[in-house]
Amino acid sequence: MKSIRLALGQIDSTVGDFHANVDKIGEYIGRAADMGADLVVFPELALTGYPPEDLTFNPDFIRANTQALERLLPLTDGIVAVVGFLDGINPVRNAAAVLAGGRVAGVCHKMRLPNYGVFDEFRYFSAGKRPTAFEYGGRLIGISICEDIWYPDDPAGSQVAAGAVLLLNISSSPYRVGRTRAREEMLKTRSSDYVTPVALVNMVGGQDELVFDGNSLVYNEYGELIARGRSLEEDLILVDIDFDEVQESRRQDASHRLDGIVTRYPGPIHSFSLGVKPPSESGEPRRAMAVRLPEPLAGSAEAYQALKLGLGDYVRKNGFKKVVIGMSGGIDSSLTAVIAVDALGSDNVVGVSMPSRYTSTETRDDAEVLASRLGIEFRAVPIEAIFSAYLETLAPEFQGREEDVTEENLQARIRGNILMALSNKFGWMVLATGNKSETSVGYCTLYGDMAGGYAVLKDVPKTMVYELSRYRNSLGEKVIPESVIAREPSAELAPDQKDSDSLPPYELLDRIIEDYVEYDRSIKEMVASGLDEETVRRVVKMIDRNEYKRRQAPPGIKMTSRAFGKDRRFPITNRFQA
Repeated sequence: MKSIRLALGQIDSTVGDFHANVDKIGEYIGRAADMGADLVVFPELALTGYPPEDLTFNPDFIRANTQALERLLPLTDGIVAVVGFLDGINPVRNAAAVLAGGRVAGVCHKMRLPNYGVFDEFRYFSAGKRPTAFEYGGRLIGISICEDIWYPDDPAGSQVAAGAVLLLNISSSPYRVGRTRAREEMLKTRSSDYVTPVALVNMVGGQDELVFDGNSLVYNEYGELIARGRSLEEDLILVDIDFDEVQESRRQDASHRLDGIVTRYPGPIHSFSLGVKPPSESGEPRRAMAVRLPEPLAGSAEAYQALKLGLGDYVRKNGFKKVVIGMSGGIDSSLTAVIAVDALGSDNVVGVSMPSRYTSTETRDDAEVLASRLGIEFRAVPIEAIFSAYLETLAPEFQGREEDVTEENLQARIRGNILMALSNKFGWMVLATGNKSETSVGYCTLYGDMAGGYAVLKDVPKTMVYELSRYRNSLGEKVIPESVIAREPSAELAPDQKDSDSLPPYELLDRIIEDYVEYDRSIKEMVASGLDEETVRRVVKMIDRNEYKRRQAPPGIKMTSRAFGKDRRFPITNRFQA
């Protein structure tokens, strides 16, 4: 085989939806075959959806996954497909099946199991023992799964030492800000170091709190990018790889890197033959193909698209159609509403204004203007009568005590009850609107503004909320009123209230949260970097004391290097003080 036409099926799978996943994989196999591909590769656990978590312990789930794989076999007469699935029941392995000629020609097991951050694969899987490669058309092709390719030694080293002329990696690598660039640099290094083309196909789509960004990549043996998938949307990427050119590049390698690789990695590896001829060897001419290199999304454009994709998939995959949002006229609810409309359509978003005695005319008007610009249904449900009834009912209990945060929280909880009542009555999902800065320090009300089925901005710092709002307004019509962006933030739960009455400026607060939560920096280190010690200690104390609130918050999209929840596991009962 002189060359291979490789297809990468960058798809959005749904955990446990085997019929839909099989249909989608089958569709992409057919499209790849129509475009003359010899081999089509799908993401890690594309068949089951990723991550399946404790479904992995259910033998019926494993059997359903095996049966789904069998339904794909008839589609591989004339094309080879690599599909991520679960192999075995006891033990279970994260695996890739190589389908050829209507049969499972071989299986690769993931060797490097991540067990950090959002990953918990030691809990579910047994690790593969040996690097795997398969022979196709007289050429050896190495195959690995996600984390495997991030290591500079095995399995890639042993695969290349055994003669592999192409390395395939199937991934479900979650999005976070900056992750795409790190993935690119790693693959560039790996392909150049091994004088071998490397192709990585990545999952795309939302799954609970994770978003997978796609951005599948193919690098040639010089570490040059030759093909890329679209950011944060499904795609079928095709590229021709000339193996004769790879061999010639290796012969001309003045550094003789392959000699060192063979010495360092003597094997053994697990290899198998597909037992089929590539379609390109049939003698029929293959249509020329133009390789696409779409510009990847970055910065606010990438972050905004990730939030849009994560919300849209969460709502649809959980069987909802409409969402309802409490629209206060503030920046958080405004951005949440805009993302919801972009993800779901204006017909599927309902905004509710719930003014109290402390709600300003300006914020009430801004909420109404935003709803009009978005074209969504907008309702007004004043809470003054309910709030007054609460105060009257509680007056005997509160006699002799000054008003404080108790009365503020009553308003937030009334609003939460109204939104949940609308959800129950009409089947709408409530979107909570809190951001990472507020939930970090507990500037939110349990069973109030924290109520909801999903929190779009859960891992979005307040400073990023403003950046994303300005970005969205830059795309055309300024849907978010400028007054919303310019106004000093306020919860409007007390007279003339401002966020700055209770919190440091958000630029400072977000820096402390990032240092402490994402990078585990100590108070001493933060103070040494120029931060005020009293402010740092105060913020750190608020973060630690409010873990109990965050445990009861709805799920939301992971955006930063460490999100609250699975990513950061902090004890609620804890007397340690730094």
